[in-house]
Amino acid sequence: MEHQHHNASSPKPHLDVGVDTTIYGADGPHHAHSIYGGDHEHDGDFLTELENNRLQRGLHQRHIQMIAIAGAIGTGLFLGLGSSIQTGGPLGALLGYATVGLIVCAVQFALGEVAALLPVTGSFVRHAEFLVDPALGFAIGWNIVYGNLLSVPAEISAICVLFQYWTDINSALFICIFILITFLVGISFVGIYGEVEFWFAVLKILLVIFLIIFGLVVDLGGVPGVDRIGFRYWKNPGPFVEHIATGRWGEFLGYWSVMTSAVFSFAGVESLAMAAAETHNPRRNIPKACKKVFARVLIFYVLAVLIVGMIVSSADPRLGEYTGNAAMSPFVIVASSAGIRAIPSIVNAVVITSAWSSSNQALLSGTRVLYGLAIKRQAPAIFLRTTSWGVPYVCVCFNTCFMFLAFMSLSSSAMTVFYWLVDLTAAGVLVSWSCILFNHTRLCAAMRKQGISRRELPFYNSWTQYSSPAALVMCQVILWTGGFSVFTKGGWDAATFVSAYLDIPLVTAAFLLWKFVIKKTKVVDLSTLPIRAALDQVAANPEPPEEELGKNRWRFARFLWD
Repeated sequence: MEHQHHNASSPKPHLDVGVDTTIYGADGPHHAHSIYGGDHEHDGDFLTELENNRLQRGLHQRHIQMIAIAGAIGTGLFLGLGSSIQTGGPLGALLGYATVGLIVCAVQFALGEVAALLPVTGSFVRHAEFLVDPALGFAIGWNIVYGNLLSVPAEISAICVLFQYWTDINSALFICIFILITFLVGISFVGIYGEVEFWFAVLKILLVIFLIIFGLVVDLGGVPGVDRIGFRYWKNPGPFVEHIATGRWGEFLGYWSVMTSAVFSFAGVESLAMAAAETHNPRRNIPKACKKVFARVLIFYVLAVLIVGMIVSSADPRLGEYTGNAAMSPFVIVASSAGIRAIPSIVNAVVITSAWSSSNQALLSGTRVLYGLAIKRQAPAIFLRTTSWGVPYVCVCFNTCFMFLAFMSLSSSAMTVFYWLVDLTAAGVLVSWSCILFNHTRLCAAMRKQGISRRELPFYNSWTQYSSPAALVMCQVILWTGGFSVFTKGGWDAATFVSAYLDIPLVTAAFLLWKFVIKKTKVVDLSTLPIRAALDQVAANPEPPEEELGKNRWRFARFLWD
């Protein structure tokens, strides 16, 4: 057992005995209580004996860093940048992604600080119960579960479209294949999932680096038969594009539209702490991953947006053609114009791995949040059953049943219904980021009220107590204005309205239902939060010192993840 694991004999200052929960492993039923204990409001918010003994720590630092990178670098980067350039112009798109990148920075550091103190399964969902209100954890948790139940079949459907770029084989075959292999990865030891995501992320990073260099070569006239472009497209048609309105206001709306779409491109960076109880030395590795993932993702996106804005004109009509495969990538558009035939297939292949990687990540996130909800008795206890190698197999099987919704994409009418269901949680990214930032803001407020220095946290930064509230305001502004185009004259679109706003009443209804009808919960009193007890447990259970990387022949490549 790892040094950072807590055992039932650990001291429990200020806390009563935790919740007695029947759990099921491969060898039958057991009883578990919170390792740290807890009163009524906090049962199971600290690492529980169930997580400590039933889940296996199979994820290392390189795994969780790459899980977040793999989730953030996907179709939004490879295929979606063209529409951002078309909407906001090269400078508008660059500013939009840079702005959201700063918000992601605040989210990552806020998550790192709270997760280092409370490295539990379900991450910020459980943090919300502990720091805000159990009803908030219930609402956010089931919103994430629902979103991920539909994300997996949606990604599998996208894979079918990508394969159609090469072949006319019936999509049902690819649906069956990817349902099977996604299930096998999900039911396997979590370390296998970590390795799969690690190598997929390496492929994505290498492709991004290649495309950035390729774009720079094209821009500088390094491809025979292609003139030097430079910043030609920044001058004509210009750095900004008018969107909906005209003049400066129209240019601002173009920038704002890019920012709302950029949020969904960065989606996934928050998932790296979902399996904190299955991560080696989480108090050190999760904050470390949060810091480094932010830098890598922001650099990749900003450089990619800059290069795309240089090599493709915002007035190019091909940017507005939606095909769902590599043909809509701005890099492919440029490569096709330059007569380079290999790049479209390379991009399409890596985007397929991106889509499957996203489905794996959605399965992990959905199952671990569902498992965390079951710990809190906010989901049926059957979801607590685990395999002998520490995987919540009932959660995995439950999620797998919904993968078969991907077959709805074979019918045009059924596909319309399916994507309406998917659209219901499209704003879930901003809801999740808001939750992370609010959790951190509450933690800072509680520590001030109790006279506890933030320097005592396992991981802290002096500026995060200011960046979290500011980023929270920005998230809320983007959330409530994300569908502004539907309120303009002649701009009404039902699908856009649903994807932009209907997640808000869904989460609100779940919160009110649990708070006032089912459990009648109360907002947690900041003065009674057992922060001192959690800090004492951190001190009583130190993690082993970080191992030296050592000098070996692979050290030169470690810049990718370390």
